[in-house]
Amino acid sequence: EVQLVESGGGMVQAGESLRLSCAGSGFTFEDFVVGWFRQAPGKEREGVSCISGGDGSTYYADSVKGRFTISSDNAKNTVYLQMNSLKPEDTAVYYCAAYPGVVIVTPPDFYDCWGQGTQVTVSS
Repeated sequence: EVQLVESGGGMVQAGESLRLSCAGSGFTFEDFVVGWFRQAPGKEREGVSCISGGDGSTYYADSVKGRFTISSDNAKNTVYLQMNSLKPEDTAVYYCAAYPGVVIVTPPDFYDCWGQGTQVTVSS
């Protein structure tokens, strides 16, 4: 059974940093794409960043390019999201998700395994 557990959320002030972790079990990272998504109150879930375990390719939403960095530790089956220069508009519940494949896709519907989410709150 594929399981994902996020950690690392919290409350910070604008300009500060957080690192989210997504620990996976029950699957081989190299066979999956893992993505970070977020959902703010009243808004749709959106893709933030993804990484392909198969070829290492990455994706970033325009809103986070240059501020967020996704990385992975294959030995630990863990994906990280380093978030720098956080803004109040980054406030949301952040989820990691996985789907079996190599090619990165961003629509949440492609991802069939989700973590429980972790809250990120950025104050101005």
